[in-house]
Amino acid sequence: MHLFDLHGKRALITGSGQGIGLALAAALGGAGAAVVLNGRDPGKLDRAAAGLRAAGIAVECAAFDVTDAPAVHSGIARIEAELGAIDILVNNAGIQRRAPLEDFTTATWHELMHTNLDSVFYVGQAVARGMIARGRGKIINVCSVQSELGRPSIAPYAASKGAVKMLTKGMCADWAKHGLQINGLGPGYFATELTQALVDNPEFSDWLCRRTPAGRWGRVDELAGAVIFLAAPASDFVNGQILYVDGGLTSVV
Repeated sequence: MHLFDLHGKRALITGSGQGIGLALAAALGGAGAAVVLNGRDPGKLDRAAAGLRAAGIAVECAAFDVTDAPAVHSGIARIEAELGAIDILVNNAGIQRRAPLEDFTTATWHELMHTNLDSVFYVGQAVARGMIARGRGKIINVCSVQSELGRPSIAPYAASKGAVKMLTKGMCADWAKHGLQINGLGPGYFATELTQALVDNPEFSDWLCRRTPAGRWGRVDELAGAVIFLAAPASDFVNGQILYVDGGLTSVV
């Protein structure tokens, strides 16, 4: 089981105060990693950290805005100076905004791109510099089934996640030679705080369950195995790939 052992590793997970990010932090911590939670709300991070500590996970918090490049660089430098090297990075921070494309405002477009795409570049680059110097590291970029598929009212979100998929491959092209593995994790539809309105919408839930071969919404704990694999020695020769955890959604028409 050493292939999936993360003891002695430190993992930074962006956007990890709740939802999928917190579930990914719990999974990595459960496999032995010391985790660093990130978000903009220190209070939310402290509450999330308390829950992880109660489960026996070593956790610290680093509150900074991943859409602010100078804040990212100072935040990463502070983590590595005060806590130690970042061995695993999970770029999870993201938002969703819905509107017909013809009505989508320029300001909302930029808000979404800053959060979903720019942050992956800012944090990925800042962390990768240390990883390159050490000759090792794991970067996991959270993509989406919308990295492959479109739906009405979320074209900008799909554009951002498609770009994250290709940025993941570009990171692989530049950084694999330095001993880094950079891969994407592509969740399907998972029941979280942010998707609760869709979960509670009978029409949407019925459509989703009929559209998904597994016939149901995903549970966030079902992402655990995939993120541990991508963070662990088991994936040391896996690079530039997107692992979809979607109940089969991207496999059917």
